[in-house]
Amino acid sequence: MASQSLHHHHHFTSLRLRQPRKAPASPSPRALAVAAASRNPPLPGRKLRAAVIGGGPGGSSAAESLASGGVETFLFERSPSGAKPCGGAIPLCMLDEFDLPSSLVDRRVTEMRIISPSNLTVDFGKTLRPHEYIAMLRREVLDSFLRSRAESRGAELITGLVTDLELPCSSASPYVVHYTSGGSRRSLAVDVVVGADGANSRVAKCIGAGDYSYAIAFQERIRLPDEKMKYYENLAEMYLGDDVSPDFYAWVFPKCDHVAVGTGTVRSKREIKAYQRGIRERVKPKIEGGEVIKVEAHPIPEHPRPVRVRGRVALVGDAAGYVTKCSGEGIYFAAKSGRMCGEGIVRASEGGAKMVDEEDLRREYLREWDDRYVTTYRVLDLLEKVFYGSNWGREAMVELCGGEYVQRVSLESYMYKRLVEGDRWEEVKMAANTVATLVRCKIMGREAERLKAIA
Repeated sequence: MASQSLHHHHHFTSLRLRQPRKAPASPSPRALAVAAASRNPPLPGRKLRAAVIGGGPGGSSAAESLASGGVETFLFERSPSGAKPCGGAIPLCMLDEFDLPSSLVDRRVTEMRIISPSNLTVDFGKTLRPHEYIAMLRREVLDSFLRSRAESRGAELITGLVTDLELPCSSASPYVVHYTSGGSRRSLAVDVVVGADGANSRVAKCIGAGDYSYAIAFQERIRLPDEKMKYYENLAEMYLGDDVSPDFYAWVFPKCDHVAVGTGTVRSKREIKAYQRGIRERVKPKIEGGEVIKVEAHPIPEHPRPVRVRGRVALVGDAAGYVTKCSGEGIYFAAKSGRMCGEGIVRASEGGAKMVDEEDLRREYLREWDDRYVTTYRVLDLLEKVFYGSNWGREAMVELCGGEYVQRVSLESYMYKRLVEGDRWEEVKMAANTVATLVRCKIMGREAERLKAIA
């Protein structure tokens, strides 16, 4: 991952021979926000009404921010007791940033192993400090906690399936959410909508947000005998190779009383069960005797949607396409985008006192998000293209992950969601080593294929 941000310095010189007429200064973002708020009509006798569709980390975080900021908030979740198939890893910074209690964490992973196609194994965690770990949790536990907290802040939870979003006929007209609850068809008129309803977002379809490529994640939860569960007490494993995925990785992540064993792919979705058999075969001695207690599958977006804000509708989390390439991380970015969106609506509406429009959502949410995270997504997209497309690329990646500098920069960037200030000499050495390792592994891979063909 890139470890240094680019700084652009503009130097201006002025000649004092004559006084040129000064160009008007560009308005600051704050001034633009004030001007926008002044043009938005007030809502006499009531508060801004918001519907948040989807009660996962993104939707619950948006609903909490909206309700806390004075917006009348309705949070829709079709299946509060459901569990989304998910590896369940979250970065350390998320615990503090979102005030998550330690009781939500099933396992504190301090050992990570990455296994190459040839079974070269690298321990990825040598640079962790004593207090650092990767938190593993179950989505059903996290989601329930976040929804309950949003309710405690004033959001109204509606258990129901949203079937349609009726668009307004004018800027002053409401959006109408149609949904079924308790066997009855119902509707709710609102001023603004946050779509947090996942990769197959109905909200996104209703506003014509466009399609995106997606991966299929397949996962089995396996309860292991005590002696084998002990092995995974604080250990997570990632497996690479054409036998487990042609363009992603497979995993074994520890939970409270079981492990999650899964894989994902973009290119070969129909073969996902074959890749699941592949990862089960790779870890067979470690999970033998285990009992499959749940089988799960779910789409995962591969890049942001073409449209994430339209009218008074904003998309967050998986609905917006906020899952990182290379790592497949989505929980933190869902919660973060939901919170940023909710806080942006509160600012633009002055605590729910005024109407908002599309420009408000773009300024207060979308531009802020892109300014903060677009570089991260582009870098991880590049890394996935370089390393995940072939077995020799995967071999090279695992070799490089053995370096202490690579581990430190990667782990700190992941755990604290910031670009790490790197050592320039180390950066040069890492770049040279990357090229050399890729070339060597490619040559070895071609030779292996030649010998295999002869045999």
